[in-house]
Amino acid sequence: MKQIKRMLRIHRIFIAQELKRMMEYKGDFIVGIIGFLMVQCSNLLFLWIIFSQIPDLMGWTVNEIIFIYGFSLIPKGIDHLLFDNLWSIGHFTVRKGDFDKYLTRPINTLFHVMVEKVQIDALGELLMGIALVCVTLPSLSIEWTAMKIILGIAVIPFATLIYTGIKIATSAIAFWTKRSGNIIYMFYMVNDFAKYPATIYNNAVKWIITYVIPFAFTSYYPAKYILTGDNPLYNIGLSVVISIVLMVIGIIIWNKGIGAYESAGS
Repeated sequence: MKQIKRMLRIHRIFIAQELKRMMEYKGDFIVGIIGFLMVQCSNLLFLWIIFSQIPDLMGWTVNEIIFIYGFSLIPKGIDHLLFDNLWSIGHFTVRKGDFDKYLTRPINTLFHVMVEKVQIDALGELLMGIALVCVTLPSLSIEWTAMKIILGIAVIPFATLIYTGIKIATSAIAFWTKRSGNIIYMFYMVNDFAKYPATIYNNAVKWIITYVIPFAFTSYYPAKYILTGDNPLYNIGLSVVISIVLMVIGIIIWNKGIGAYESAGS
């Protein structure tokens, strides 16, 4: 318990310092949030153009698809907000030898990297997701129960950890290759498929985003349970299991990578 309290206190300190730094450049902060909002608005415009020509897509209405799209942005936005510093490991931190600083401090290296910075511009992504979910909910015929509300909220941090676990594992590859930014990017591009119902894709794509790079469990399957109430053990339970498995795999790869790390010039 004392260790958890210490880690939370350190996390608060890092966040406070990062916010102070960001507030020195308020223009960048505002532009970053607006930029993310504009990207999401362009995606919504694309959906509107499609549904202006057809009444539904493989049985999914426009409001249902927008709900799934909005739901997908929430865990992704949380991961982006809190743990996006992992990208730096794959891009330049290991290659330049800057990872040395994490080894000289009395903090777990993975924890230190994850909480060192926050990406405030991710608020645009997160706020858009929450807004889309709230706007579409009244138009959807959802039979609400206490269990559905609890599970729908509880699955969000686990969906976030799916993103984080994949990011830890792919960024840690840089300990051997010196750079893994392209690998992280390649994996993350798959999450674009998870913003829409998995049933609109062919079996190959559906299988990949469900069982190979399981981003569908960050959005489609949890959202499907909220919409229909079907099979919570699969749609919610498997999201939890997958998130734990990916985090464990990511931590194992990270710890092995630490042993293989060679500073610049070694």
